[in-house]
Amino acid sequence: MVDRKQTTVAVFGLGYVGCVTSACLAGLGHRIRGVDKDAFKVEEVNAGRAPFFEPGLPELVAAGLKTGCLMATTNAAEALAGADIALLCVGTPSGANGDLDLSFLRHVAAEIAAWQKQSGQPLIVATRSTVFPGTGDELAAIFGPEAPVRIVSNPEFLREGVAVKDFQEPSLLVVGGVDQEAVAAVAELYAALPVTPCLVSLKTAEMIKYACNAFHAVKIAFANEVGALASRMGIDGSEVMRTLCEDRKLNASAAYLKPGFAFGGSCLPKDLRAIVFRAGRLDVKLPMLENVLPSNERHLARGIQSVMDSPAQRVAVVGLAFKPDTDDLRESPSVPLIEYLLGKGREVRVYDPHIRIEGIYGSNKNYVLNALPHIGKLLSADVDEVLEWAEVLVVASTPDKAVVAKIRAAGKTVIDLGGTNLF
Repeated sequence: MVDRKQTTVAVFGLGYVGCVTSACLAGLGHRIRGVDKDAFKVEEVNAGRAPFFEPGLPELVAAGLKTGCLMATTNAAEALAGADIALLCVGTPSGANGDLDLSFLRHVAAEIAAWQKQSGQPLIVATRSTVFPGTGDELAAIFGPEAPVRIVSNPEFLREGVAVKDFQEPSLLVVGGVDQEAVAAVAELYAALPVTPCLVSLKTAEMIKYACNAFHAVKIAFANEVGALASRMGIDGSEVMRTLCEDRKLNASAAYLKPGFAFGGSCLPKDLRAIVFRAGRLDVKLPMLENVLPSNERHLARGIQSVMDSPAQRVAVVGLAFKPDTDDLRESPSVPLIEYLLGKGREVRVYDPHIRIEGIYGSNKNYVLNALPHIGKLLSADVDEVLEWAEVLVVASTPDKAVVAKIRAAGKTVIDLGGTNLF
């Protein structure tokens, strides 16, 4: 049983992530044994010095040596003897083709597996290194199905220059794995920190780190493109972005950050086209913004293909407007979806409680009638009739609770394009 108050941890890799993690965990009172093949790093840590510059790290390393909670070695067996958890913090650099080079990680896993085969000591192996989803399963295969080893993913979120602060005041703590006891044991390492751990599946934990880094890159690229366009027009881009961030409800928030169907409506597609066109007139290239609409079209195509993969002839589409609780049909992704299905010979019925052809007008009505001249024949106000008729149900936007209950009760195959996770 792992001692929840003071855990013995072997940290493999005393580079940036490993050394900061080791010193900070030692500061929390855990027994930390850092492992690295680089004798210089080991000597520096054992002398109470940080092997590289990072604010606050030298003090933590010195304190860890003084309390006896921190030591370093080049000998993996010395670090592993009696350890409860092994944290893998080795590098995963880019290969020539852009893929990850996992050779360091595989080497360490093989070294631990060979030691563990001889010792028979149970061990939790947690990966802090950035690895693509599925790597944990690959590591498990190195140890073998009979080994008393439990694999966990515990990605780091440390920024150079403020890594110690990021560790001690974390904005996110993620631990993932199959074995919930092992997941809880790794999460317990951070119990003294002011954060609630997110306990997820193994592959989810691995994917979260990539999602975070990709999002950070997208945010920087977005701000730079807005700034470039603003500058060309004599506008203060910093003021634009600073004001944009004042909106915590929609802009700097979780709003829109939910996988679902393609976006549509009367604003987003139109305004993106205008930005790209005007930027082109000003000779400002905006590669990211130029590719948002093509990305959306590609996502629409994926949604359509997922429906076409079903052999069902009778298809019911739940949700015609571009999002729930509106009757705006302009550039709704449901319209090209239905148009495509009809063109491929599928029978289609549509249910949307907010759409009545006689109740819409102007550009809204013109848009849908141009794309689907016979939409009136496809629409039904009776959800029960639609559910009984259909062989497969395509949920394009989130229906209300009563409709969700009826869809579940119908027992039909559901293709959830809206990402509702309700079926």
